[in-house]
Amino acid sequence: MKEIHKLKGIIPPVATPLLDQNTLDKMGVSKLLKHMMDGGVHGLFVLGTTGEAVSLSYRLRYEMLEQSLQEVSGQLPVLAGVSDTSLEEAIRFAQKAEKAGVSGIVVAPPYYFPCTQEALYDYVLRLSEAVSIPTYIYNIPSHSPHAFSQETVVRLLQLPQIAGYKDSTCSMMAFHQMKHKLGEDFDKTYLLGPEELLGESVLLGADGGVNGGANAFPRLYVSLYEAAVARDIQKVKALQAQVMRISHTLYQGGKTVIQGVKFALSEMGICQEHVALPLAPLDHLEKAAMRQFLENFELNL
Repeated sequence: MKEIHKLKGIIPPVATPLLDQNTLDKMGVSKLLKHMMDGGVHGLFVLGTTGEAVSLSYRLRYEMLEQSLQEVSGQLPVLAGVSDTSLEEAIRFAQKAEKAGVSGIVVAPPYYFPCTQEALYDYVLRLSEAVSIPTYIYNIPSHSPHAFSQETVVRLLQLPQIAGYKDSTCSMMAFHQMKHKLGEDFDKTYLLGPEELLGESVLLGADGGVNGGANAFPRLYVSLYEAAVARDIQKVKALQAQVMRISHTLYQGGKTVIQGVKFALSEMGICQEHVALPLAPLDHLEKAAMRQFLENFELNL
C-alpha cells in the first residue's frame, strides 16, 4: 500500500472542459489547471460530480485524467473519481488511474439498484483492495439514493487503505455527529464538499473543502481556508460572505453548479461552456444574470 499522507486545504472538483459531447477541450484543461494552481489550491479532484464524470465515456474520462496528471506533473496530489454502478468497471478504471500516477481514488455509492449498508461496505472494500493507493469515501445523498450511513463510514475508515472521507451531506449536524463518532484521535482526511459550509467546518476541525466554485475563484477559497486555519473570525466572515454570493449565483435557475461554473470559466476566457448531456446549458436570461454578476463582482481578499 502506498504511504498515506493526510490531505489538507482546498482540493477543487475539477470541471471537465469540453468542445462537444465527445471531445475534450485540451487547451481549456491546460488553462483551467494553471488557473487553479496559480490560485494556490492544495490538490485536485478530477472526475467528480463537477467534472461530470458519470456523463462521460470511459475514453474521455481517461483522457481528462491523463492530461491532468501531465499538466500537474507531481506538483500537487491528484485524486481520481472512479464511481460506477459496475464494480468491475470501477476496479478497471481505478487500476488504470493508479498506473497513470494518481495519488488516490474517490468512490461514491453506486446508484440505481437498492443497496444495503453491508453491500455498500463490500463494494468499497473490494474496490479499495484492488489497488495499492489510498481510497477516499465520497458521500453525496443528493446524487445517489444509497448514502453511506455514518456507521458504515466509521467502519470503512478503520480500514488501513481508506485514507479519508469527503462529506457532501450538506449538514453541519451530520458533520458534528461524524466528528464525535470518529473521536479525538481520528487522523485521516475529512473534507467537506459544500462551499457554503467551508469557513465554519474548517474552524471546527475539517481538513478543507472540495468546492466547485474554486474552479473559477481559487484564490478566494484558499484565502478563506487559510483564514479559518488562522482562526481569524472576522476575515472568515467576510470571505465566507463572498463565497455565498458566488454560490447563490452559480446555481442559476435551479440548475446544477456545473453549468454556472462552466459559463463563468468561459466568460473568463479559460474554457468553453459546453456541458455533457443530459445537462442543459444556461438559457439567455441565466447567462445575462451570470455575466452581470461577473462584471460587478470584486474579490476582496
